[in-house]
Amino acid sequence: MGERKRATRAAVPTAAIPPLPWAIATVGGLGRVPLLPGTAGSLLGAALCLPFLFLLPWPVHVAAAAVLAGVAIWASGVATGGLGERDLPVIVIDEAAGMLAAGIALPATMYDLAAAFLLFRLFDVVKPGPLERLERLPGGWGIVLDDLAAGLLARATWWLLKQNFEFL
Repeated sequence: MGERKRATRAAVPTAAIPPLPWAIATVGGLGRVPLLPGTAGSLLGAALCLPFLFLLPWPVHVAAAAVLAGVAIWASGVATGGLGERDLPVIVIDEAAGMLAAGIALPATMYDLAAAFLLFRLFDVVKPGPLERLERLPGGWGIVLDDLAAGLLARATWWLLKQNFEFL
């Protein structure tokens, strides 16, 4: 639910949760940012896009996004498994993975990255259409796939807007 993730008493890992998946899922504690942790995770994802936009070819970006998504699914699934919660606000690896997907094959400008970021945050919070249904998938799949879909939707939307409006 993006920034609308419900708060929970289980903001710290229990003995049943291994520390490595917890550290990955919370991106080393970035998810504990007191205000808007999902946005903080998305900003990290935008920062991860920078070398791919300016230095590396887009196929490498796609591969990195796929690897991060796989790690995110595993870590968030393990991290929430012992708590009985579906998607904790402190888990922000999903937002980083979604934003990394939103940046795939963007033109190498900060303007385009900022536009993709804003669209991603909008779609991540609003959850249009089937994105909300993806959230219901079990474990890490439901935590991460809705954000990946929001990222890909943001990327497609920005491409369509740029193709159809010269002033963008």
